[in-house]
Amino acid sequence: MDVNYQSISVRQDIEVCTITLAQPERGNTISRTLVEELGRALDVAQAAGAKIVVLQGSPEVFCLGADFQGIQRDLASGQPLRDHVPEPMYELWQRLAHGPLVSVAHVRGKVNAGGVGFVAACDVVICDETAVFTLSEMLFGLIPACVMPFLVRRIGAARANYLTLSTQALPARQAEQWGLVDACDANSEALLRKHLMRLRRLGKPAIANYKQFAAELDGRSQAARALALRTNLAAFSDPVNLGHISRYVATGHFPWEAVG
Repeated sequence: MDVNYQSISVRQDIEVCTITLAQPERGNTISRTLVEELGRALDVAQAAGAKIVVLQGSPEVFCLGADFQGIQRDLASGQPLRDHVPEPMYELWQRLAHGPLVSVAHVRGKVNAGGVGFVAACDVVICDETAVFTLSEMLFGLIPACVMPFLVRRIGAARANYLTLSTQALPARQAEQWGLVDACDANSEALLRKHLMRLRRLGKPAIANYKQFAAELDGRSQAARALALRTNLAAFSDPVNLGHISRYVATGHFPWEAVG
């Protein structure tokens, strides 16, 4: 097992690999390092014979989306955005959605923007009652383009559209009613263990065959890939939007708020 991770911690038994996003002080935001390490952890888990991967954050925060701090560092250096990695991130979500492992999101606390993408890409979503889901992208002039194919697959176009435009928080119980969450309980650890007991009974060939079938049956994420990436890159190339991000990092103020 490769233990040289900076942004995640990994625990694996014979069948289940548990990956914990391990930078809660940074909101477990999506950086190049995080995406690369998650991909490597999936490779190691698969090679070690796992058939289930559990993705979780801390009790307070699952994932808050794009790493605005990293984007601001890139902007300040005058270099192209290194820490904004939509294509590898999208590929990672496709692996969770369609790869040969059962992917389980164990969600507690805050989930925002690309964090919702991780949740929506997983096969099974377990959360506790503290979980809150938001799409904040449009507040900064951005678009949740890469999130949408996976989110629409889970909750449908109308509700995905509402979350995008309203930017309002979706509490855990409502997320369960909408289908973003499969099961919710005050004790999510016990709920997770209960689900893993059932999932362990599935055979690896059946899992791989089913996931391949489901990918071909739906086809949404692959069909939308080029459009999603193109739209994402255009939004993150707009100097006005980048100015909103820089201002937020520097002051904590949203674009419509006065500073001072």
